[in-house]
Amino acid sequence: MRENVSLHCPLMPQTHHLINAERLSLMKQDAFLINTARGAVVDQAALVTALQTKSIAGAALDSFEEEPPPSDSVLWTLPNLIATPHIGGASRSALRNMAVQSATHIISVLEGRGYDSQALANKNLASAA
Repeated sequence: MRENVSLHCPLMPQTHHLINAERLSLMKQDAFLINTARGAVVDQAALVTALQTKSIAGAALDSFEEEPPPSDSVLWTLPNLIATPHIGGASRSALRNMAVQSATHIISVLEGRGYDSQALANKNLASAA
């Protein structure tokens, strides 16, 4: 049975390079790594090595450490890599949910209830507000 790894976590200091050379080496040779989280959750250099040596079967990435990867990136040469242009979450329902959540946050601030600090992308703004 194939055992794949699918990532769906935020990028935080604790998850930066969560998938590194050591963790990639623990994966089975027929496994795939699927990253729909943030690019830096995966150590991209370690992943390239794992794909080139075929220590894992393949990977599917929706985000990269450098967005977008340069046109001369080795990533584009790997036959066992599927890359999407950071649109994995762009379904109709996901886009609708993002719009509703944004509107809800705006209304909350305008009505004087403040903001949801969990929704802030830039945590430095929390201390300025």
